[in-house]
Amino acid sequence: MKEIYIGAGVGVFIFLAAVGFNVVPLALFILVMGGFIYFIQTQGQIKFNDVSRGVKSGQIISFDDIGGQDSAINELKEALEFLVKPDVIQRMGIRPLKGILLVGPPGTGKTLLARAAAAYTSSVFIATSGSEFIEMYAGVGAKRVRQLFLDARKKAARENSRSAIIFIDELDVLGAKRGKHSGHMEYDQTLNQLLVEMDGITPDEDPRILLVGATNRVDLLDPALLRPGRFDRQVQVGLPDKEGRRRILSIHTRNKPLRSPEVLDEIAAATFGFSGAHLESLANEAAILAMRENSPTVESVHFTEAIDKVLLGEKDSRKPNRQEIERVSYHEAGHALVSEMVSPGSVAYLTIIPRGGALGFMRKSSHDDQYLYTRMELEKQIMVTLAGAVSEELIYGDRSTGARNDFSQAWQTAREIVQSGLSSLGVVSIDDLPDHMLYEECWKVINEMECKTRQLLSERLPQLRKIAVVLLDEESMDQTRFQALLN
Repeated sequence: MKEIYIGAGVGVFIFLAAVGFNVVPLALFILVMGGFIYFIQTQGQIKFNDVSRGVKSGQIISFDDIGGQDSAINELKEALEFLVKPDVIQRMGIRPLKGILLVGPPGTGKTLLARAAAAYTSSVFIATSGSEFIEMYAGVGAKRVRQLFLDARKKAARENSRSAIIFIDELDVLGAKRGKHSGHMEYDQTLNQLLVEMDGITPDEDPRILLVGATNRVDLLDPALLRPGRFDRQVQVGLPDKEGRRRILSIHTRNKPLRSPEVLDEIAAATFGFSGAHLESLANEAAILAMRENSPTVESVHFTEAIDKVLLGEKDSRKPNRQEIERVSYHEAGHALVSEMVSPGSVAYLTIIPRGGALGFMRKSSHDDQYLYTRMELEKQIMVTLAGAVSEELIYGDRSTGARNDFSQAWQTAREIVQSGLSSLGVVSIDDLPDHMLYEECWKVINEMECKTRQLLSERLPQLRKIAVVLLDEESMDQTRFQALLN
């Protein structure tokens, strides 16, 4: 048909030109319109294989290569059984899952889990991002969704695979609640097409299609995506615990010459709240520091400095004057002394070397991961954050702007006390609580803790001065050195 239309069009042009009609404006108009239509069509074309992280063409990722996510792996394996054992699933009368949603903070390994799922089920793997589907032209996103499922089926047929896994990262961009983008209906059309494609997945389909999505904002997704028959199962991919962090560190240090594997136990305990991506960067930075010092092995000191670099950034080239450095020394000494008094053994590292945006900092150690806090424990946190400013006030008679972040943290902790129903107000709704009542209650908590902190430091001024003087001279202090000073 295309050749017939082209031939007929050329014949019409020749006829019009023969009868004396000026065909130049018409030719220009057709060229412009043809170019525009071609441009719109090419916008709908995207080579998902180009952004694919296929397990057959690249490095094979297995579940053994993912640490700290045992619960998520077990739940994901159970959801993948219909791809691995379709006959058993059919005999039991189980409806196969159409979609699995991986939910968790950034850097926790959601993409790795999707790749490992493809290797576990021997499926072809096509990966893309939610932002790849959104364009300013109407209908482009819907066309890309159709093409995505079509490419998955074609790739499975080409590689003689019985199943295909489609992975969409940042699903909240594509699957946001409809009606939210009132001025841009392209979002809703794209989501509608995705829903239609998921409804079109049938149990007896060959190849079998499984859609895996990843997001850290499940609250933004449209309810139609989360209902049964679409994304049937949500797998929580959270931050790893202590044993998980130890496993992740061992994975990322397999090709690194460690001085002693026991150092990983210490680092795992000191990295509460780190994601898998943070730990990978930590191991890499430790190896870089060892190479910088021409050390044949990666030692504990390299990991310790790498933790600070991952948290705060590279050492700053700024050089504060002597008075500022001295004030920072008393500030950090106050943090450390109060932290040790309210929670013995909690001080891991102390320094006045500028790093990132901080002129100094104290890093706390954690023997065990903690997820629940009592009011007393939260009050101790407030005392530690206020201790820097209070120590400055005791020594110099005034405070500095260096305590600004400390005050912000103290206020957030006081707000947590109120919001959790641990304050004198009892159980409250933070949204319905009047602003002045929230302010007064937070101020009362902080003021009470400030008085306790001042009293605690006033009774230990000689120790405060001693720690600050040594810190000013040595610039950094580890836990052993700090404990020796106190003793």
